[in-house]
Amino acid sequence: MHALIQTSKSIIFTGHSVGGTTASIAALWLLSNLQSNFVNVSVLCITFGSPLLGNESLSRAILRERWGGKFCHVVSKYDIMPRMLFAPMDPIAPHIKTLLQFWHWYMTSPHFGMLAVPLSDEILAQIFQFILVHLRGLVEAGEEAVAGTFRPFGNYIFCSEDGAVCVDNAASVVKMMFLLFAMGSPSSSVEDHLKYGDYVGKISSQFLEKRIFLQGELPESSYEAGVVLALQSLGISCKEPVAGLAMDCLKAARRMGRTPNLNCANLAIKLSKINPYRAEIEWYKAFCDRSDDQMGYYDSFKQRGASKRDSKVNLNRHKLARFWDNVINLFESNQLPHDFHRQNKWVNASQFYKLLVEPLDIAEYYRTGMHRSKGHYIDHGRERRYRIFDRWWNETSGSEKENKRSKFASLTQDTCFWARVEEARDLLDALRSTSDPSQLARYWEKIDSFASSAKTLVENKDVSIDVVAKNSSYSLWLRDYNELKSQMELFRPQFLSFVNEEMVP
Repeated sequence: MHALIQTSKSIIFTGHSVGGTTASIAALWLLSNLQSNFVNVSVLCITFGSPLLGNESLSRAILRERWGGKFCHVVSKYDIMPRMLFAPMDPIAPHIKTLLQFWHWYMTSPHFGMLAVPLSDEILAQIFQFILVHLRGLVEAGEEAVAGTFRPFGNYIFCSEDGAVCVDNAASVVKMMFLLFAMGSPSSSVEDHLKYGDYVGKISSQFLEKRIFLQGELPESSYEAGVVLALQSLGISCKEPVAGLAMDCLKAARRMGRTPNLNCANLAIKLSKINPYRAEIEWYKAFCDRSDDQMGYYDSFKQRGASKRDSKVNLNRHKLARFWDNVINLFESNQLPHDFHRQNKWVNASQFYKLLVEPLDIAEYYRTGMHRSKGHYIDHGRERRYRIFDRWWNETSGSEKENKRSKFASLTQDTCFWARVEEARDLLDALRSTSDPSQLARYWEKIDSFASSAKTLVENKDVSIDVVAKNSSYSLWLRDYNELKSQMELFRPQFLSFVNEEMVP
């Protein structure tokens, strides 16, 4: 698989029946692997008559990662296999095992399979009704019931001899599974699991066929016409009893499909309304950077008083946090477009917010002493939204190389820089208070590492001017570091002898 990743631009997994579930698991593994290694390979999984995989937690995780569009599950009109796990398995487990063996024999040796009788008509009818009853119960109970069982994810293509319809909303998928299954019979529910080859072979030619409306079915609008055509693709006439429910199901799925775009448009309006809060913080930063105390943006906020200006900036910080937390909630609940986290408008807006406001969050964290009870900011205090915005930025713009700067950046590019300064300050204090040679060596290693990385940032001008302000936390730390380093050089021979646990005269 690793060799395939290196040589391929796209990888497709596919499988029928239980093999479809295996294909889904393999695709999920690969998607997770690619994400952690930032490898750009397209992944698609297509299953045919696959049983369900995972509950609401897995479904939400897939939605949160925006992987739903990478899964296409083809389900025939009456096939019992994709519906099987909506019902508890214990009462019918022995019969299901016999049924699976029959399907296996039929698919591997069709001539022998035809001679095998899977189950008696009576037992098959009992299984059919058992699953149908549980499906009906889920549809009538709504989302609450579906949340506690196996739950669909990805796109579902419902196919019949007349065509196919695609549905991507979990609730609509469950309802459509019930409506189509209710039109079938025990024998058709078994036979349909073996017909996917025939359905796939017909789909391409069916797209070229001219659809006609039966007499008396002429719709009033193009939208209604589309719904009727979708019903025809499922082999459902408008005169059939389930037609009304099926039409409602398709219309509900369409409304849910439009909601993400509407939410995105509403967010854009809200973003324009909160821009004044951001502008006020920008003005505050410029004011701090010009201040006579030469402390800069971070330290001015950390050591702020009770002025109206400081209070207003702190209030704006909370307002912006609420807005972006709401964006994350909508995104992770699949209420925004599938490519929302790759749209330049939102990636750039979230990145600018992070660069501007996270230093204030760090300042507040250390100002209130949270690091003493919870630990340092990066590992114990950083808000989840910043980690998500890091990932958005890395996935869309992380590989782009920036030109060398001729002047300091308007905002420090490492948003956790001040948290690293605070950790380095604690390390200096710890170093002064210990005499254990091994501890001293570890402290110096961490301190020197930070000093080197900070020096690189400053030399490349990837920091804001407030970092090098005369009285900033970093400038004060750097003076202490250089002074301690000079003292260390004077006593270096003695220090090395202590580290080696021997005295040198």
